[in-house]
Amino acid sequence: MPVRVAESSTPSQVSGTNSGDTSPPACTLLSVGQFTKEEAWRVNVRIQGCDLKHGYLCGTMEALNVPMADTPVVTFWEGEIVDTKNYTFYTGKWEASPEDDKRHWTKFPSFSPLLSQVEVDGGKSLDLCNYPYIFMRWKEQYFVNVGTDCGLTIVGFYYVCFSCSDGSISGFYYDPNSSPFQKLELKSTNEGRSGFSFSSYELQ
Repeated sequence: MPVRVAESSTPSQVSGTNSGDTSPPACTLLSVGQFTKEEAWRVNVRIQGCDLKHGYLCGTMEALNVPMADTPVVTFWEGEIVDTKNYTFYTGKWEASPEDDKRHWTKFPSFSPLLSQVEVDGGKSLDLCNYPYIFMRWKEQYFVNVGTDCGLTIVGFYYVCFSCSDGSISGFYYDPNSSPFQKLELKSTNEGRSGFSFSSYELQ
């Protein structure tokens, strides 16, 4: 759910990760805090499915305490895993040009070593199997429980980076009609659980 975001810090958790699999697991739960410039609300994100063979994942986002809505707003989203086989770093849709893609991907320091090859062929020749970061795009598809007059928009999508080493997730929202580079950061802490638990989020 796009937001002209300020800053927040709230707990969240990811559970169910297989210790031998560094990819985002199915059935994980993330909670994030989100602020607009004028109003604030919390968002729960649930990753409900992950198909690495086809570079696909999906889930739901639930925005709580949205000032314009009488009920939590739930959306269904689908994601693309940039694996250079099913999807490359070039989006090719959603009003994102190759230049838009590069501007957003280069916001992630972990993308820097890949940039030169991406400029050549979109990264098609890269082998990302053992790369310590997983790049994705998350696109909300439709509102689950409310109409389009709920006060939120799902026109844009998220550029996402998952760290295989510490479970942190960073993201940037893109919508040509919204404020640029709305940022999401999840920082993980190890609390003895399987998988990762997230102690803080920052959106700005």
